[in-house]
Amino acid sequence: MARVDYYQDPNAPKANSIVVAVTAFVQDDAGRVLMIRRTDNDLYSIPGGAQDLGESIGHTVVREVKEETGIDVEPTEIIGVYTDPAHVIAYSDGEVRQEFSICFRARPVGGELRTSSESKEVHWVEPGDLGALNIHPSIRLRIEHAMQNRPSAYFTW
Repeated sequence: MARVDYYQDPNAPKANSIVVAVTAFVQDDAGRVLMIRRTDNDLYSIPGGAQDLGESIGHTVVREVKEETGIDVEPTEIIGVYTDPAHVIAYSDGEVRQEFSICFRARPVGGELRTSSESKEVHWVEPGDLGALNIHPSIRLRIEHAMQNRPSAYFTW
């Protein structure tokens, strides 16, 4: 299913749903960041996705990272809670979601890089090379917050 992200766009469609989702900021021992290139919008992103019924939020992080990248992770802290109503995501089936995403820091504990139906590329990226990638502003904000090692979690105000 295709998607279009609208961020601070006065012509964006009105949200008709909200779904709990996660993203994961994962760095290897060399400090490289785990990045995917999404199949639904062709943008680079940190891995993540929606929580399933009956699943804890921590398990959502582990499952989504494994599904999209092949890497096993352990969530270690919350980087931030991103709920900006000026960021909506329109899907080709008519759903328009208001952003609601909890971004976790996670450490890799195993697995091997691989693509999936949601990720056409999976890479460990040097932090200095992130600027050259086509990353949505909402994801770039999460990466910036993670790299700052903020003393407390960010939340949309």
